[in-house]
Amino acid sequence: MMDANVVAVSPSTTYRLLKGYGLLVQWNTVKSSLKGEGFVQPKKPHEHWHIDIKYVNYHGTFLFLISIIDGFSRYIVNHELRMSMEELDVEITVIKALEKFPGEKPRIISDNGSQFLSRDFAEYLKIAGLKHVRTSVNYPQSNGKIERYHRTISEECLRQKSMINLDDASKQIQSFVDFYNNERLHSSLFYLTPMDFLSGCVQEKLDRREQKLCDAKRNRFNVRIATMNN
Repeated sequence: MMDANVVAVSPSTTYRLLKGYGLLVQWNTVKSSLKGEGFVQPKKPHEHWHIDIKYVNYHGTFLFLISIIDGFSRYIVNHELRMSMEELDVEITVIKALEKFPGEKPRIISDNGSQFLSRDFAEYLKIAGLKHVRTSVNYPQSNGKIERYHRTISEECLRQKSMINLDDASKQIQSFVDFYNNERLHSSLFYLTPMDFLSGCVQEKLDRREQKLCDAKRNRFNVRIATMNN
């Protein structure tokens, strides 16, 4: 609302109001875990690309959504809706992602699925000059960013609409990915979008918000003074 010039209100006031109306309960149910704190988070785009595969229910059978998310910006760098989830399907997904961002050499982070453990995939990554990091078998949360995204697209897209055919399914998923990258705000990204972080305009937007808060505070003060004088 602040970015759209609807209202300028501080985060503390927003939190107090939401808490007062009982609207924060659903966000306070996740238990924190100390395990995995040693995982070094990326400090800029294209350092880490997380990849995973999600089953998509389609007319009594399954399609496979293979997605790659940038670990820094949460930007979906590429996705493929495939009829199989073999090593070649994964390889194609990575190839197309690299074509969109030529010159980047991210670490590829995955779970221990057979596609990611195959000799052909390892050979491809070696040729491409990419390092592969696999998550711990007992701690898959290291790949939690892409798993969280797949849960989001399932809740907000895949379960909400029926898919007429493959072309319709692809269009629906592409539409959500565009929304996710460019419009959907993320609490972990200061309520900015993945594109904001990918494009490097984060500080500019945060400074603009801060200025709006200062202007609103000054305006409220002036209104109070004017009311008292009257």
